[in-house]
Amino acid sequence: MKIAIIGAGNLGLAIAKGILHSNGATTMYLTKRNTKSIQEFENYGIVTVTPDNQEAVKNSDILIFAVQPGQFVSILKETKDLLTEKHVIISTITGFRIPKIEEIIGSDKFIIRSMPNTAISVGKSMTCICSNELGKKRIDLAKAIFNRMGHTMEIPEDQMQAATVICASGIAFWMRLIRATTQGAIQLGFDAKEAQELAMHTCNGAASLLIESGSHPEKEIDRVTTPKGCTIEGLNEMEHQGLSSSLIRGIVSSFEKISEIRKG
Repeated sequence: MKIAIIGAGNLGLAIAKGILHSNGATTMYLTKRNTKSIQEFENYGIVTVTPDNQEAVKNSDILIFAVQPGQFVSILKETKDLLTEKHVIISTITGFRIPKIEEIIGSDKFIIRSMPNTAISVGKSMTCICSNELGKKRIDLAKAIFNRMGHTMEIPEDQMQAATVICASGIAFWMRLIRATTQGAIQLGFDAKEAQELAMHTCNGAASLLIESGSHPEKEIDRVTTPKGCTIEGLNEMEHQGLSSSLIRGIVSSFEKISEIRKG
């Protein structure tokens, strides 16, 4: 695939690394106003670094836009006359809806929105994807690209705002949970390094169990036992005391507040 990443900032470079490390491109263009900081990417051999967005568009089939929202309109206007029937436009710009993109470049283009989170830098992103009507023909292509850097889910565009809150802001929530678990382990006598290792790998193990089994969390909980069943007994007691419902209410409330802030 001939890929151009328009806007090689933190997100753009994370996407570039994921594609390059998985051999997902035949050629790649990276654009940035000041290219000095990304010049080393040309060591990959298939990468061209340039400040010229038009050059990148002309020589690529898949265009991944990772610029700031305030720059997106001008870049689309600058390159729209170069777009052909071969181009697939993938926008990672938060809050920039597909109809607005169509107003600038037309609805006769393959337009896709993707919302990766910061875990894309380690190949573990949860990326939500939607498209315009024509873009549905290329949605599997977009999934193939982002599945190299984690997991994808196709959703309606009306749910992209909520997905941004759950998947992007959600990274910070789970880090807070790991931090709280780490602090609990320290209070129980582990040193800081051991406590963090316990918390991180336990969290990772829980997610991996669900992913591998394809099961519902409630079903997997029944398998989480110690020889004397202490884990289940303790969990049942915590739920009896209202911990589960309190956590759920807190999580939903937090996400709703974040969503309101983002809309504002």
